[in-house]
This record gives sequence, structure tokens and C-alpha cells, in this order.
Amino acid sequence: MTEDILNKLVISVALVGSATTKEQNPAVPYTPEEFGIEAKKCFDAGASTVHIHARDKKSGWPTPDLNQIKAVIDSINEKAPEIIINITSSVGITLEQRVAPTQTFKPLIASLNTNSMNFGIGNFKTGVVVANADAVFRNTFLMIQTLAEAMKEAKTKPELEVYDFGGLYNILFLNKQENLFEKPLHFQFVFGTLGGVPFSYQSLAGFLNLMPSGSSWSVCGVAKDQFRAGLCAAAMGGHIRVGLEDNIRVPSGRLAKGSWEQVEWAAKVAKLAGREVATPDETRKIFNLLQ
Repeated sequence: MTEDILNKLVISVALVGSATTKEQNPAVPYTPEEFGIEAKKCFDAGASTVHIHARDKKSGWPTPDLNQIKAVIDSINEKAPEIIINITSSVGITLEQRVAPTQTFKPLIASLNTNSMNFGIGNFKTGVVVANADAVFRNTFLMIQTLAEAMKEAKTKPELEVYDFGGLYNILFLNKQENLFEKPLHFQFVFGTLGGVPFSYQSLAGFLNLMPSGSSWSVCGVAKDQFRAGLCAAAMGGHIRVGLEDNIRVPSGRLAKGSWEQVEWAAKVAKLAGREVATPDETRKIFNLLQ
């Protein structure tokens, strides 16, 4: 891989996660049509990968239903065929439901969460947990290994979602197994969730110091941490994820018109850092995608 490609910055976009709603921002997509339209706008703005949590088109709730996931994938492929689709592995009550999208659709890349954790929604000014006070996001060693094995069989690159140092150490431990992960690894450092670590340059530096040599890495952050982490990643050789899954606003504080507006911000940040935005073909090389 040439130095020119290695210096380029990959912009990933997460259109909607498990919690963000249209009540918070009307631009949040629910229907396959809305996913496709938003993915095309994001691709035109500079995104090369799109991370999806399918929603039930009637209720708007996250769904593990394979038919509804397929409808979202088909809509994105129709409207933005160049963009790389990244499927979540976090939606579903059972492990089988979480594995099924990778086994069925064999995406180029999929998220793989690295540790169990409290996963609440809180008021950071008052310290009050306002939702999901009893929620635990379960990612046991069995789950991590099962998902990793399914991804390897599907030739899907695991995007290792690291919320805190425990998650990173979990992967460093499992990575001692000779055939669980294809090398080099790809990490996404997630900042600002309630139950994980907030963004600081010390935490980012700590993650990078522990990360195996040769790994690729990206950052995402909740609310303002999206912008703080993205600015640092652009300057330090990493990559950026934006999107309404993580943050419903733009840096000025107003509601984003769509995830595409945050992609435009990331493209400007890349330029200020002296880096070009990577194309999907270049992203395949940078993230060492297998297919």
C-alpha cells in the first residue's frame, strides 16, 4: 500500500443507532427508502462506508428482522451502489439473532462490540440516569468469539468497537488465539457513552499505545465528543465516524439536517489536516477488507 493511500482519511457514517428517534431529529431514517436517500447524500458528501441499524418501518424501533435489514441494504445499494455497507451485530435478544445478519448478507465490514457494560442515557450536568438505568449491554467472551468466527467465515472485517480499556484488553487477550481474527485488526474507539469513557486525548493516546502495530483505527463520539475525537483523529492519522446514531447536532449546536451534514464537516476537517478523503476502493485497502 502506498504512503499516499495510507495518508487518506476514511469517513464512515452511522445513519441511526438503537436509540435515536425522529422525535429528537426528524432526519433520522426509519424506512428503507429514507436509508437509501440518506446514504446517497452521505456518499456524495464524502462518506465511503455506511453503518446501519435497520428500523421497523412502522414502529421505528430497531429490528433484527432479516427481511427488513435486506430491504435497507437493497435501498442503499440501489441509490448509492459504491458505498461500503457496515452492518451492526448488536441488535437482537439472542446471540443467533446477532450473528444472522453477518451469516446472511456477508458484508465487507461489521461492528463487533468488545465488552459488557452499563449502557444508560444520562444527564451529564446533573448525574441523573434518565433512561435504561437497569440496562446492561452484554458482550461476553462467548459472544465476541462466536461473532468473530462468523465474520471470519463470511470474510467480513470486524470493526472492533472499543468503549473502554477493558474492551481493548479483551481483544488483546483473544487476539493471542492464532486463527480468531485476520490481521491486521481494525478498531473503532467510541467515546462518550454513559458506561464508557468520555473523550480525552489521554484516553485516545492510551488506546493507540496498546493497539497492535499495523492496526487501522477510527473514532466516533456521542454528542460533542464526536467533534472532539474527530478533530484529533484527523491530525493523528486516524479516521472519523459521524452520523445521527451518535450525535443529532452540528458543531454550532443546531440540529443537523441529516448525517450528510456531519460528513461535510468531516471532509472539511480532513482538508484542514492536510489529508484527502478516501474513496470506497481506497477504504478497502486502508481497512484491509477481505472480499
